[in-house]
Amino acid sequence: MITVGIDIGSLAAKAVLLNGNTIQGVMIQPTGWQPKSTAEKIYHEVIRQAGYKPQDVKYIVGTGYGRICLTFIHEAVTEITCHAKGAYFVIPRTQLVIDIGGQDSKVIRVGPRGRVEDFAMNDKCAAGTGRFLEVMATALGTNVDEMGDIALDSEPVSISSMCTVFAESEIISLLAGGTPRERIIAGLHHSIAERVARMASPMLPANEIIFTGGVANNRGIKRAIENSIGVNLCLPPNPQIIGALGAALLGQQRIKESR
Repeated sequence: MITVGIDIGSLAAKAVLLNGNTIQGVMIQPTGWQPKSTAEKIYHEVIRQAGYKPQDVKYIVGTGYGRICLTFIHEAVTEITCHAKGAYFVIPRTQLVIDIGGQDSKVIRVGPRGRVEDFAMNDKCAAGTGRFLEVMATALGTNVDEMGDIALDSEPVSISSMCTVFAESEIISLLAGGTPRERIIAGLHHSIAERVARMASPMLPANEIIFTGGVANNRGIKRAIENSIGVNLCLPPNPQIIGALGAALLGQQRIKESR
């Protein structure tokens, strides 16, 4: 019962190897400009890491924006379904998943057994995504990993635009006017949180909300979202692999269904 889930995002590629319900291998690396080659690399590496051979793997499920280019998988599944499955597996009380990845953000209402009941998704522009934060971090002379800690207890300044181009220009103007960097970062976090809160609002209340995706590691955004929706977010041990984990779990399900 060995399965592999591969989540090819715009910024990071993730692979999870499951043996039954036990995670035995995890790989994360930048997607780069050749998502298919990256997927093949992390697939073979996660198998090697777990001590298996390719012929030991019984089912491979791909997800993420790059799933369409994966020719060696058995099935491609949307990231909505995979994130719901993965979050429910990690925390069975999950009612809502907030996922902020490299190129989109989404809110997923989760029902029994990790079934998707409803979802909202922002995939029309980069606003509030990992890519957006990378551009803003560059303009602010820092990196995404540091942004959360820099602005954690700062008073946010108002950011009027969430368009990547206009927001970058606004940040440059604020810096030129002497606005402290930490207040600008706090303002960005607040704007992202308000955008997520609007998506989540129709699916609330929810007692157990799971925060996933690479941006979930930013403590400032986590706190800003909590303040906006009035509920604490639960952070899984490795929020970036939840989609790949859900894909591997679907592989397990497909094997059982075929018996």
